[in-house]
Amino acid sequence: MEEKKSPEQLSLEKDYAEYVKKVTPTHNLWMQMLRAFLVGGIICVIGQFLLNFAKNTLAMDKEMAGSFCSLILVLLSVLLTGFNIYPSIVKFGGAGALVPITGFANSVASPAIEYQKEGQVFGIGCKIFTIAGPVILYGIFTSWVLGFIYYLFILYTGSAG
Repeated sequence: MEEKKSPEQLSLEKDYAEYVKKVTPTHNLWMQMLRAFLVGGIICVIGQFLLNFAKNTLAMDKEMAGSFCSLILVLLSVLLTGFNIYPSIVKFGGAGALVPITGFANSVASPAIEYQKEGQVFGIGCKIFTIAGPVILYGIFTSWVLGFIYYLFILYTGSAG
């Protein structure tokens, strides 16, 4: 059987419900998508600029220019993480800042910076791959499984096409 609640308890529950409603963040989905689009777009524009710069000014081939672009974007992300600027970009842009290669670099650099005071081995060495480690592990494992399936397919059909 349900117990009857006292007026004080009802008042406390009402006050608590109002408090929860007041402190619960509200999100505007369209504004979040616009911000993610802008931040991700800016990162992509910077990447395209670096790619064009490497191909046209530094006379690199397409593959080398792509490597140069990736390297510079990762470097910029790590520097911005080290100067505590990238977290502000992520807070503003959300997935637009977390999805590109810069977000991955941030996820590797952030724990390393945070735990450096614990030393080279137990701080940086143990914590650097806390977020990126599973991504790398499952990426390598999935590529191995798909490669094995492809190998079996070639054995079964006798063709590689």
